[in-house]
Amino acid sequence: MPPISTHPFPDFSRTRILVAGDLMLDRYWSGATRRISPEAPVPVVHVARVEDRPGGAANVALNLAALGCHVTLTGVTGNDDAADVLAARLDTHRISTRLHRRADVPTITKLRVLSQHQQLIRLDFEASLTPLGDDPLPALVSGALDACDLLLLSDYAKGTLADPQPIIRLALASGKPVLVDPKGLDFTRYRGATLLTPNRSELEAIVGVCADDVALIERGQRLRAELDLRAMLVTLGERGMLLLRPDSEALHLPTRAHEVFDVTGAGDTVIATLAAALGAGVALDEACALANCAAGIAVGKLGTATVGARELERAYQGSEWHTVLDQEALLDAIEAARAAGERIVMTNGCFDILHEGHVAYLQQAKRLGDRLVVAVNDDASVSRLKGPERPINGIEQRMAVLAGLASVDWVCAFCEDTPEALICRVKPDLLVKGGDYRLEEIAGADCVRANGGDVRLLDLLPGRSTTRILGAIRADTPQN
Repeated sequence: MPPISTHPFPDFSRTRILVAGDLMLDRYWSGATRRISPEAPVPVVHVARVEDRPGGAANVALNLAALGCHVTLTGVTGNDDAADVLAARLDTHRISTRLHRRADVPTITKLRVLSQHQQLIRLDFEASLTPLGDDPLPALVSGALDACDLLLLSDYAKGTLADPQPIIRLALASGKPVLVDPKGLDFTRYRGATLLTPNRSELEAIVGVCADDVALIERGQRLRAELDLRAMLVTLGERGMLLLRPDSEALHLPTRAHEVFDVTGAGDTVIATLAAALGAGVALDEACALANCAAGIAVGKLGTATVGARELERAYQGSEWHTVLDQEALLDAIEAARAAGERIVMTNGCFDILHEGHVAYLQQAKRLGDRLVVAVNDDASVSRLKGPERPINGIEQRMAVLAGLASVDWVCAFCEDTPEALICRVKPDLLVKGGDYRLEEIAGADCVRANGGDVRLLDLLPGRSTTRILGAIRADTPQN
């Protein structure tokens, strides 16, 4: 695919975005399940890991922060421990907050109980955030408008944006564009906003089911005009996006995703990237192309994911998004993953001839976290460790094969005899090696533990090894 832009990549570091909307805390309890409860026919989960991630409008703020924007987030929470946790998580990402705490409602919290990466149940703690009296949001927004370039409204239909007209008018009167990720069946609430980003299902819930793109464009343009919008960006899932503007033909942006693993949070990535680009002075059509590119990266990741500025730049300027990364790109990808609250697992090896034992080992490693990093010895280090006849396969071939495994997220080469230096840079949450090692032999273990991580040995399939495979090949090869 040729580069989609030859323009200089925008500098998001000076962009200031104000986000207002429904705030949530996504909570994950994970652990092993080995028995059924004697009290009821339900599994017993031995909770070993607890994670809290900002959700809803707060996830949009995380996406903006991952791009390097200055972000202020405003909304309503309860006056409870969950609100304290949410504020603390946002603070770690340098997101400024202007929160209104209500004693009569809980902070919206979605608790997911998981085992072996399967969700067993989700428990929602929430009440309507629709104001009972005066709406606190206009005052919160007004106090932050002067210090922002753009207002982004993230509506999850929880009540914070029950009446967004006052803050839309405030922003427009201050010369600030207003972008809205809408919800519900009444889009008239967003009248006058600069741009809306509904998905196709959300739009068809308003205008009716469209048999084809011609009908979708015609009805979408009619609704855009009725709402006095500058533009509407309709996301079409695997088909990309459709930009609708007055006096212009509809612009279709095909998806740039190579593989779709998970669409969770892709809408948040789209509107965040769009806002960042417009705030940086990028023209609307190119800002939409950037958002489309970011969405293609996001859906290639598991779980709610953010996209970093450097990985977006590489993809946008024409390079493909690869599992194979150099060390600097790997650190960028890990930073973005950590911004989304993901757990990083790391392992290493030569992986000269990939066999069943390797595949099972890497699958086992991936189940222990959200992202699996595989560090691979380069050719020179393999020769020093294994002898001058090794490797059989060069570093590019070995990394390409590893990158094709579903269990592997990122592959990165190192040139030293051990991966200790790279491990100390990555600082994974969990470092794993095969059971043929002893814990005290594992390179980089001290760095991982010093950073609060863990080191673990994994079981290996008996009788599977590259050395044994090579021995069998040589035994079957006639000698001259």
